Amino acid sequence: MNMEGELTKLPAGTTITKIIESPITVPNPRNIQSTVPHVTVTAIPGQSKYVQLLNVIEELGRDIRPTYAGSRSSAERIKRGLVHARLLVRDCLHETERSARQ
Repeated sequence: MNMEGELTKLPAGTTITKIIESPITVPNPRNIQSTVPHVTVTAIPGQSKYVQLLNVIEELGRDIRPTYAGSRSSAERIKRGLVHARLLVRDCLHETERSARQ
């Protein structure tokens, strides 16, 4: 059929192949964001910097997928988490050096 809904004649022996593609589902970032649990890491007195670092890394992992889906708030949380993780790595190194000297 052409644009007006009329049939168009094709030469004899012409084969028409119809390509069927499955639809692509694109997740809504707002839906993904609401299903991902977020835990705020609070420093517990006496908790080692290493344990805090592990918690921050775990929290970063939760925000990866929503960031790929376009969530700006998750991207911002990842940026803040990376800064926090960087500081904790520095503190862990100092803690390790102190314990090695003793």
